[in-house]
Amino acid sequence: MTNVKILYSKFDKKAIPELPKVEFGGRIIVIQTAGEADRAVNYLMQFPQLGIDTETRPNFKPGGMNPVALLQVSTPEACFLFRLNRFGLTDSLVQLFTSETVEKIGLSLHDDWAQLRKRKEFQPVNYVELQDFVKPFGIKDMSLQKLYANFFGQKISKNQRLTNWEADVLTEPQKRYAATDAWSCLQLYQKMTELLATRAYKLIEVPEPENSVS
Repeated sequence: MTNVKILYSKFDKKAIPELPKVEFGGRIIVIQTAGEADRAVNYLMQFPQLGIDTETRPNFKPGGMNPVALLQVSTPEACFLFRLNRFGLTDSLVQLFTSETVEKIGLSLHDDWAQLRKRKEFQPVNYVELQDFVKPFGIKDMSLQKLYANFFGQKISKNQRLTNWEADVLTEPQKRYAATDAWSCLQLYQKMTELLATRAYKLIEVPEPENSVS
């Protein structure tokens, strides 16, 4: 008999620190030039599905927003980190975003597209927004960390989120964090697709806390 996956409508934030940490364990390739980007995209175009995410150098001024500094594109085994602050958004990357044969998977992907389009205009096609894709499960928590904890029982660390993504050299923790975010989107999509097909899950409705503060 198929094992039934227990899911929660809301995942307890206090339980996340106690979960085992997950990190992308594959190969990470940092892309520094437009030429390297073209070659990387040529390789990535052969995959049917890719995980997508972006990082931006924090701006702590009210209303301020820096351009996207880093684009992460992950296969199951390798993640490419495109340093857009070095060479901008190439025509090859636009080709990837508009490809009808390569499915792009991300979370808050609409926001990523909007920020990427500030670098160069394009109309993305064939992509999956995980915050929409998860709705049939009845899950109300939409953050990447809570979704991953819910589906896999593991913790994605967010310690590097507010670091400088335009630094001359990205640190190893930065690279691992960035790769994990893109790769985990791909993992979530594949797990969700499997569970939706098999119906081998049960949702536990978690009541809203009384006198909750929004």
